[in-house]
Amino acid sequence: MNAVNTRFIESDAAEIVAFAHAVAGSASDDIGRAMLLYEAVRDGIAYDPYDTLDDPASVSARRALTRKRGYCIPKAGLLAAGARALGIPSRLGFADVRNHLASRRLLEANGSDVFRWHAYTELYLAGKWVKATPAFDAELCARAGIEPLHFDGRNDSVFHAYDRQNRKHMEYVLDRGRFADVPFELVVATWRQHSPKLFSAFTGTTAGSFKDEI
Repeated sequence: MNAVNTRFIESDAAEIVAFAHAVAGSASDDIGRAMLLYEAVRDGIAYDPYDTLDDPASVSARRALTRKRGYCIPKAGLLAAGARALGIPSRLGFADVRNHLASRRLLEANGSDVFRWHAYTELYLAGKWVKATPAFDAELCARAGIEPLHFDGRNDSVFHAYDRQNRKHMEYVLDRGRFADVPFELVVATWRQHSPKLFSAFTGTTAGSFKDEI
């Protein structure tokens, strides 16, 4: 699964190619490049779940790079796109997760503490697939009282099991598989069935409000 360019993982886009080489081109091997790229996506693109979720543009890797913000799917897609631009095979993984520390506003819109189609990236490094989750930036993690997820290029970096006070933060409840691109229509259909308020709750949301809520 190393398609050069797909509908939402636009690894041929000039902006993504330039971004990937600027942040990771100086590393001596793929693991080093992947680590630098991961940190740039994790912290350089602010986590923001409030978007027009039924608009296909909301999951675009290029749009996330341009806006410097996005939720888990476009951020995972940007990491995958940057990796492909550097010649590193990549794909997306999805799972349903129980998030114990989401904001009250997000929980009410979602209808429960189970968030469906949470995204991470899988990168093919040193002969194996490893998971990397760039969703939550360091500033957000500091506000939420959790350590930012680190990625060493050799071991899976998937989720925050506990926060700094040893309270449960996140757990995976359903593996939805791996994909070469975002299965947008399938994702939206699931959200419409289980969390229909997600499509109307955030109209007019101002940038940065999720960090303020946390």
